[in-house]
Amino acid sequence: MRIVLIHATRVAIEPVERAFAFLWPQVQTVSLLDEGLSSDLASGRATREVLDQRINALADYAMGMAPDAILFTCSSFGSGIEEAAARLPVPVLKPNEAMFDEAIRAGGKVVMLYTFGPAAEGMAREYHDACGQDLPCVHVSGALEALKAGDAATHDRLLATAVQDIDADTLMLAHFSMAGAADGLRGLTDARILTSPDAAVRRLQELLKDKTC
Repeated sequence: MRIVLIHATRVAIEPVERAFAFLWPQVQTVSLLDEGLSSDLASGRATREVLDQRINALADYAMGMAPDAILFTCSSFGSGIEEAAARLPVPVLKPNEAMFDEAIRAGGKVVMLYTFGPAAEGMAREYHDACGQDLPCVHVSGALEALKAGDAATHDRLLATAVQDIDADTLMLAHFSMAGAADGLRGLTDARILTSPDAAVRRLQELLKDKTC
Protein backbone atom coordinates (compact mmCIF):
# COMPACT_ATOMS: atom_id res chain seq x y z
CA MET A 1 0.00 0.00 0.00
CA ARG A 2 1.27 3.46 -0.88
CA ILE A 3 0.38 6.83 0.65
CA VAL A 4 1.70 10.04 -0.84
CA LEU A 5 2.54 12.79 1.64
CA ILE A 6 2.50 16.37 0.36
CA HIS A 7 4.40 18.99 2.36
CA ALA A 8 4.78 22.76 2.31
CA THR A 9 7.71 22.76 4.74
CA ARG A 10 10.48 20.26 5.29
CA VAL A 11 10.04 20.36 9.09
CA ALA A 12 6.75 18.46 8.63
CA ILE A 13 8.37 15.47 6.95
CA GLU A 14 10.12 13.77 9.86
CA PRO A 15 7.15 13.91 12.29
CA VAL A 16 4.74 12.20 9.89
CA GLU A 17 7.30 9.63 8.80
CA ARG A 18 7.89 8.86 12.47
CA ALA A 19 4.14 8.47 13.04
CA PHE A 20 3.84 6.00 10.17
CA ALA A 21 6.91 4.07 11.34
CA PHE A 22 5.41 3.69 14.81
CA LEU A 23 1.72 3.18 13.99
CA TRP A 24 1.69 1.64 10.50
CA PRO A 25 5.15 0.52 9.37
CA GLN A 26 3.78 -1.78 6.65
CA VAL A 27 2.76 1.18 4.49
CA GLN A 28 5.04 2.75 1.90
CA THR A 29 5.10 6.55 2.09
CA VAL A 30 6.35 8.86 -0.66
CA SER A 31 6.93 12.56 0.02
CA LEU A 32 6.45 15.59 -2.23
CA LEU A 33 7.70 19.00 -1.05
CA ASP A 34 6.89 22.52 -2.28
CA GLU A 35 8.36 24.93 0.27
CA GLY A 36 7.24 27.84 -1.85
CA LEU A 37 3.65 27.28 -0.76
CA SER A 38 4.24 28.44 2.81
CA SER A 39 6.58 31.28 1.93
CA ASP A 40 4.30 32.57 -0.83
CA LEU A 41 1.31 32.47 1.51
CA ALA A 42 3.15 34.30 4.29
CA SER A 43 4.53 36.97 1.95
CA GLY A 44 1.42 37.42 -0.19
CA ARG A 45 3.46 36.58 -3.27
CA ALA A 46 0.68 34.33 -4.58
CA THR A 47 -3.09 34.68 -4.33
CA ARG A 48 -5.22 32.07 -2.61
CA GLU A 49 -6.58 31.03 -6.01
CA VAL A 50 -3.08 30.41 -7.34
CA LEU A 51 -2.09 28.49 -4.22
CA ASP A 52 -5.19 26.31 -4.52
CA GLN A 53 -4.23 25.58 -8.14
CA ARG A 54 -0.76 24.53 -7.01
CA ILE A 55 -2.23 22.28 -4.33
CA ASN A 56 -4.38 20.59 -6.95
CA ALA A 57 -1.42 20.25 -9.32
CA LEU A 58 0.54 18.49 -6.57
CA ALA A 59 -2.39 16.15 -5.95
CA ASP A 60 -2.57 15.36 -9.67
CA TYR A 61 1.16 14.65 -9.73
CA ALA A 62 0.73 12.35 -6.73
CA MET A 63 -1.97 10.42 -8.57
CA GLY A 64 0.65 9.46 -11.14
CA MET A 65 2.27 7.35 -8.41
CA ALA A 66 -0.87 5.20 -8.07
CA PRO A 67 -1.41 5.96 -4.36
CA ASP A 68 -4.05 4.40 -2.15
CA ALA A 69 -4.44 7.77 -0.40
CA ILE A 70 -2.95 11.26 -0.28
CA LEU A 71 -2.20 13.10 2.95
CA PHE A 72 -1.41 16.80 2.95
CA THR A 73 0.70 17.89 5.93
CA CYS A 74 0.41 21.64 5.29
CA SER A 75 -2.22 23.21 7.52
CA SER A 76 -2.88 26.43 5.58
CA PHE A 77 -4.41 25.20 2.33
CA GLY A 78 -7.74 23.65 3.24
CA SER A 79 -9.76 25.02 0.33
CA GLY A 80 -7.40 23.63 -2.30
CA ILE A 81 -7.22 20.28 -0.55
CA GLU A 82 -11.01 20.10 -0.41
CA GLU A 83 -11.13 20.68 -4.18
CA ALA A 84 -8.71 17.81 -4.74
CA ALA A 85 -10.59 15.52 -2.37
CA ALA A 86 -13.86 16.16 -4.18
CA ARG A 87 -12.58 15.13 -7.59
CA LEU A 88 -9.96 12.43 -7.03
CA PRO A 89 -10.81 8.73 -6.71
CA VAL A 90 -8.70 8.06 -3.60
CA PRO A 91 -8.99 9.46 -0.06
CA VAL A 92 -7.38 12.90 0.18
CA LEU A 93 -6.94 14.14 3.75
CA LYS A 94 -6.43 17.61 5.09
CA PRO A 95 -3.74 17.60 7.76
CA ASN A 96 -5.94 18.39 10.75
CA GLU A 97 -9.35 16.93 9.98
CA ALA A 98 -8.69 13.68 11.86
CA MET A 99 -7.26 15.51 14.88
CA PHE A 100 -10.24 17.87 14.93
CA ASP A 101 -12.63 14.91 14.89
CA GLU A 102 -10.81 13.26 17.80
CA ALA A 103 -10.94 16.48 19.82
CA ILE A 104 -14.63 17.00 19.10
CA ARG A 105 -15.47 13.43 20.11
CA ALA A 106 -13.52 13.83 23.36
CA GLY A 107 -15.58 16.88 24.35
CA GLY A 108 -14.70 19.45 26.97
CA LYS A 109 -12.65 22.59 26.42
CA VAL A 110 -10.37 22.41 23.39
CA VAL A 111 -7.50 24.82 22.73
CA MET A 112 -5.12 24.83 19.76
CA LEU A 113 -1.48 25.89 19.84
CA TYR A 114 0.00 27.06 16.55
CA THR A 115 3.35 28.40 15.36
CA PHE A 116 2.65 29.49 11.75
CA GLY A 117 0.51 32.61 11.89
CA PRO A 118 -1.22 32.45 8.48
CA ALA A 119 -2.66 29.02 9.28
CA ALA A 120 -4.73 29.92 12.34
CA GLU A 121 -7.73 31.64 10.77
CA GLY A 122 -8.45 28.89 8.27
CA MET A 123 -8.00 26.14 10.84
CA ALA A 124 -10.32 27.83 13.33
CA ARG A 125 -12.90 28.18 10.57
CA GLU A 126 -12.61 24.50 9.65
CA TYR A 127 -13.05 23.53 13.29
CA HIS A 128 -16.14 25.73 13.60
CA ASP A 129 -17.56 24.24 10.40
CA ALA A 130 -17.06 20.77 11.85
CA CYS A 131 -18.75 21.30 15.21
CA GLY A 132 -20.26 24.79 15.38
CA GLN A 133 -17.92 25.88 18.18
CA ASP A 134 -15.26 28.56 18.29
CA LEU A 135 -11.70 27.33 18.71
CA PRO A 136 -9.43 29.26 21.10
CA CYS A 137 -5.99 29.52 19.48
CA VAL A 138 -2.66 30.38 21.11
CA HIS A 139 0.23 31.57 18.95
CA VAL A 140 3.66 30.43 20.14
CA SER A 141 5.82 33.14 18.62
CA GLY A 142 9.34 32.25 17.54
CA ALA A 143 8.91 28.49 17.85
CA LEU A 144 8.68 27.70 14.15
CA GLU A 145 11.60 29.96 13.33
CA ALA A 146 13.71 28.15 15.93
CA LEU A 147 12.76 24.76 14.53
CA LYS A 148 13.59 25.80 10.97
CA ALA A 149 16.97 26.99 12.23
CA GLY A 150 17.64 23.54 13.66
CA ASP A 151 16.98 24.51 17.28
CA ALA A 152 14.34 21.98 18.32
CA ALA A 153 15.15 22.54 22.00
CA THR A 154 14.07 26.18 21.84
CA HIS A 155 10.97 25.24 19.85
CA ASP A 156 9.98 22.71 22.51
CA ARG A 157 10.81 25.08 25.38
CA LEU A 158 8.58 27.81 23.95
CA LEU A 159 5.71 25.34 23.58
CA ALA A 160 6.26 24.11 27.14
CA THR A 161 6.08 27.65 28.49
CA ALA A 162 2.84 28.30 26.61
CA VAL A 163 1.19 25.05 27.72
CA GLN A 164 1.61 25.78 31.41
CA ASP A 165 -0.61 28.87 31.15
CA ILE A 166 -3.51 27.16 29.34
CA ASP A 167 -6.62 25.72 30.97
CA ALA A 168 -8.02 23.03 28.68
CA ASP A 169 -9.24 19.46 28.57
CA THR A 170 -7.63 18.88 25.17
CA LEU A 171 -4.68 20.68 23.60
CA MET A 172 -4.20 20.31 19.87
CA LEU A 173 -0.79 20.93 18.33
CA ALA A 174 -1.78 22.57 15.07
CA HIS A 175 1.09 21.62 12.79
CA PHE A 176 2.83 18.38 11.91
CA SER A 177 6.11 20.10 12.77
CA MET A 178 5.02 20.46 16.42
CA ALA A 179 4.47 16.76 17.04
CA GLY A 180 7.99 16.09 18.29
CA ALA A 181 7.28 18.18 21.39
CA ALA A 182 4.19 16.21 22.41
CA ASP A 183 5.77 13.72 24.81
CA GLY A 184 7.50 16.45 26.77
CA LEU A 185 4.32 18.51 26.99
CA ARG A 186 2.32 15.61 28.40
CA GLY A 187 4.35 15.82 31.58
CA LEU A 188 3.46 19.48 32.06
CA THR A 189 -0.33 19.44 31.82
CA ASP A 190 -3.31 17.27 32.66
CA ALA A 191 -4.83 18.09 29.28
CA ARG A 192 -5.00 15.48 26.54
CA ILE A 193 -2.37 16.29 23.88
CA LEU A 194 -3.37 15.55 20.29
CA THR A 195 -1.03 15.68 17.32
CA SER A 196 -2.06 15.81 13.69
CA PRO A 197 0.36 13.13 12.36
CA ASP A 198 -0.82 10.42 14.77
CA ALA A 199 -4.49 11.27 14.25
CA ALA A 200 -4.07 11.30 10.46
CA VAL A 201 -2.41 7.88 10.43
CA ARG A 202 -5.21 6.46 12.57
CA ARG A 203 -7.80 7.91 10.18
CA LEU A 204 -6.05 6.44 7.15
CA GLN A 205 -5.90 3.05 8.83
CA GLU A 206 -9.66 3.19 9.26
CA LEU A 207 -10.32 4.37 5.71
CA LEU A 208 -8.07 1.73 4.16
CA LYS A 209 -8.73 -1.14 6.55
CA ASP A 210 -10.13 -3.34 3.80
CA LYS A 211 -7.00 -2.98 1.66
CA THR A 212 -3.91 -5.09 2.14
CA CYS A 213 -0.40 -3.75 2.40
